[in-house]
Amino acid sequence: MSSGFQEREEGNEAKLKHDGEVHFRIQARRDKLLGEWAAGQMGLEGDAAESYPIDLVKADIREPGDEDVLDKLKADFAAHGVDVSEEMICQKMAELESVATDQVHGEGYGTDD
Repeated sequence: MSSGFQEREEGNEAKLKHDGEVHFRIQARRDKLLGEWAAGQMGLEGDAAESYPIDLVKADIREPGDEDVLDKLKADFAAHGVDVSEEMICQKMAELESVATDQVHGEGYGTDD
């Protein structure tokens, strides 16, 4: 294998790894922000308000995709008697993903340095 090809291959692998790490950071940040919003909607205070965003991040790590986060939020809202539609949750997820993307890229995790 030529060294030029090997260098390109290593560069591609490093970029894929970096992109995966950035995506993970964005999703985790989004889930944390979403958890903070949801805790406020449910009227959680103190330790419960502090731990809820962490619980939401953990829920998303267990399974890929957003369905597990959406299901947890719907169930938790229902358990707390909070009337928030699935559409509203999805809109908030999209809004906070944009915020999280800006924050993560602002921290230098998304740059191509």
